[in-house]
Amino acid sequence: MRPHEFEIERGNNPLDTIEHVASVNDWSFDRPGEDEITILIGAIWADYTMSLSWIDQIETLHLACAFDMRVPERRHIETLKLVTKINHQLMVGHFDLWFNNGTVVYRQTLPLNGGIDANEQQVQFLLGNSLDACERYYQAFQFVVWAGKSASDALDSVLFETQGEA
Repeated sequence: MRPHEFEIERGNNPLDTIEHVASVNDWSFDRPGEDEITILIGAIWADYTMSLSWIDQIETLHLACAFDMRVPERRHIETLKLVTKINHQLMVGHFDLWFNNGTVVYRQTLPLNGGIDANEQQVQFLLGNSLDACERYYQAFQFVVWAGKSASDALDSVLFETQGEA
């Protein structure tokens, strides 16, 4: 049995809130259409381009952040092992390897069903969590793709945490 569908009026476009947060943080952004925005965020390991799309049919805000690296075919299997190991650790969002062009992508969605408006805290979490995940694991992908490390060794390298003070 399918639930009844109701026509719900939405207060504002969630991308308006994204645009506001990007402006407040002084991030460069481009809004090529009503339902999409691209934000450039400079971080420690890379500059990340986050593309966000509002998908009205399913009332979902979708974020995709592609790494600026191409995984050669010979490193696909080890990269997939790394993606699997990382995704087991993530509570929200996930990494993918797009085979057609060898791109590593972080993806996350924010459902806003029932006419819910995205608030600033939700948007800050969406963008911040995505940036944190990309920054935390970027080097592991570099180690697998360019240094030829195994997925386990690469992940161990980036998750190594020091304790105490020198």
